[in-house]
Amino acid sequence: MEIIHSIEDMLEKINQLKKSNKQIGFVPTMGFFHDGHTNLMEKAKKDNDIVVTSIFVNPLQFGPNEDYEQYPRDEEKDKLRAEEVGVDILFIPDAKDMYPNKRIIELSIKGRIDVLCGKSRPGHFEGVITVLTKLFHIVQPNKVYFGMKDAQQLAVVSALLNELNFPIELVGVPTIRERDGLAKSSRNVHLNNEEREEAAWLYKALLQGQQLVVDGELNPDIIVKEVSDTIINQTNGVIDYVEIFSYPKLQPITVIDQPVILALAVHFQHARLIDNLIFDKRGQLINHL
Repeated sequence: MEIIHSIEDMLEKINQLKKSNKQIGFVPTMGFFHDGHTNLMEKAKKDNDIVVTSIFVNPLQFGPNEDYEQYPRDEEKDKLRAEEVGVDILFIPDAKDMYPNKRIIELSIKGRIDVLCGKSRPGHFEGVITVLTKLFHIVQPNKVYFGMKDAQQLAVVSALLNELNFPIELVGVPTIRERDGLAKSSRNVHLNNEEREEAAWLYKALLQGQQLVVDGELNPDIIVKEVSDTIINQTNGVIDYVEIFSYPKLQPITVIDQPVILALAVHFQHARLIDNLIFDKRGQLINHL
């Protein structure tokens, strides 16, 4: 596995690979790898000649009261895990290299961001699309891989690729979960033992909501209330949101008559956890974008 730090060296390497007609799969990350990350890398390995994974904790997507400095990091362990999976190139740029000067061009996005996590994190997705635009130009992948746990991000990336005509295929990969159903996340390490047990109820609550649709309930308000009540009754977490929207457009609906996302975010003492299920009007799960 080759480790590259500078943008200039990365561009040179990509140019060499393109001359050899290599198909490149790209997994952009913020590091602190867990099984969800390595699953994306394994999927990319199956689909492509070369797998590039990036590690970059992007300061632009953290708000003033968010956890940029506290975001977990373990670069040496990440290197070992990436090599074990078979990543060909690990790109680890420095913030000063990615953002060397005060930016005079700012990207903005007007849709798919004023709900779910975007509602309480102003500027977050502008930071996401800015760093991804830079990374896509540097790595020039044929395919890019994202986990469906961050379903709003997946919807935003889909819009970015479509509207800016990036010649890149977006691959959404199903959420990787612990044995009790908790979605794997770098933030799970911040849960204490009691919170960790309670956190398993987030997925159970989502499944209860999905089952209501399977049983014929099409009123989003009733489903949201059922999921919310379960979380309130079974955990000490504070609900940020439990919501249902059309997917991937993320627009409000009054009846479930199309593919939807049932999503939640819950604050524990030192961790904000998100999860979701995407399903059709019959309640059948959709495990791809």
